[in-house]
Amino acid sequence: MSPGDEHDYRGKDQGSRPDDPYSTLGGTRQTRTRLPDGDAGNPGARRPVRNSRSLITITGVVVLLIAAIAFANRGGGSDDGASRNTANPGAGGSAPTAATGTKPVQGKNGTIASGFARDEQGAQSAAANYAVALGSAEMFNQEQRASIVRSLAHSSSLATLQSGFDADYSQEFLKQIGLNADGSAPAGSTFVNRTLPAGTKVTSYSSNQAEVEVWCAGLFGLTGDKSTKPVTSGWFTVTMSLKWNGSDWKVIKTGQQTGPSPVTGDNPVSQSDEIADAVNEFGGFTYAR
Repeated sequence: MSPGDEHDYRGKDQGSRPDDPYSTLGGTRQTRTRLPDGDAGNPGARRPVRNSRSLITITGVVVLLIAAIAFANRGGGSDDGASRNTANPGAGGSAPTAATGTKPVQGKNGTIASGFARDEQGAQSAAANYAVALGSAEMFNQEQRASIVRSLAHSSSLATLQSGFDADYSQEFLKQIGLNADGSAPAGSTFVNRTLPAGTKVTSYSSNQAEVEVWCAGLFGLTGDKSTKPVTSGWFTVTMSLKWNGSDWKVIKTGQQTGPSPVTGDNPVSQSDEIADAVNEFGGFTYAR
């Protein structure tokens, strides 16, 4: 790839530089010197030379302004809740799905984040993390599934959610997708089921209840040379109904629909063992806005 191609790839309109009419004359490689533009009424006059002291002063002001902007954007690094705009988390002109700079939660309920803020931002962060847990490979194992559901379900909906998920992950379904009865992958293969949130949207909110949509990409399938269910990617939206239990957001109902799905890129398909290595080596994230 030529340097010109690389600039085009980055999306910058470089354009072609026209030949400088003042570089050569008639192919004789003589150089013409251009004097600074003068006053229209006195074409022979030159522009006055800028005073060096003024230039230094202007440079100093610019440097101070840049330093002030950089310091303001640091946000002070405070964990104090007073630094958050809980009345209007979206204030400040940021885009609806832009990161706010608020630090992720520190709490853990097993391997699932907990202790989310009682505001719209906290509800979105909770929904994103819960979507990851409910869309993980661990949900295919009965004991691990029960632990996950207990961690994120509201007490009023625990029994309903548990029975619903148990029905979804039936023995017949496990067999259909090529897994063993305990939800593990056959020997020589790796089971991949990973959910990757791309954005969140609050569709309704009060201090005690919220409904959040989580737009996700997902990976699903079995690696291995003998696999008839290769790992594929897809896009879907998870709808999460949450309720405040006095200390955290918990799930009372979930739903899912396909899309929105972008056009598939032209990336070359990786070998099965590369996918297995990536899944085993790359961990997940705590999602927070």
